[in-house]
Amino acid sequence: MAWPDLSASPPPDRTLASVAIGQAATVLGLRVPAEATHWARWLEEIGFLPGEQVMLMARAQPGGDPMVVRVGSSTFALRRAEAACVLLAGGTS
Repeated sequence: MAWPDLSASPPPDRTLASVAIGQAATVLGLRVPAEATHWARWLEEIGFLPGEQVMLMARAQPGGDPMVVRVGSSTFALRRAEAACVLLAGGTS
């Protein structure tokens, strides 16, 4: 599946880091910081691909970092900064 061209559109502000616990969403794409371009490949390898269903399962307390997320049938712990790289389709948080 090809990634959408996110450079031509305004940046979506709905990311995996901003959704409510238990909320399902669909991956639109990835936008990683310039100093961490390797995150894109890693996130793709673990399943964060366009059209994939994701859900925020839990946030650690205090501070909400790391976050427990489900992508497809797999569950991972992501740091908030990594979850903020996963752009979600539709609306704002």
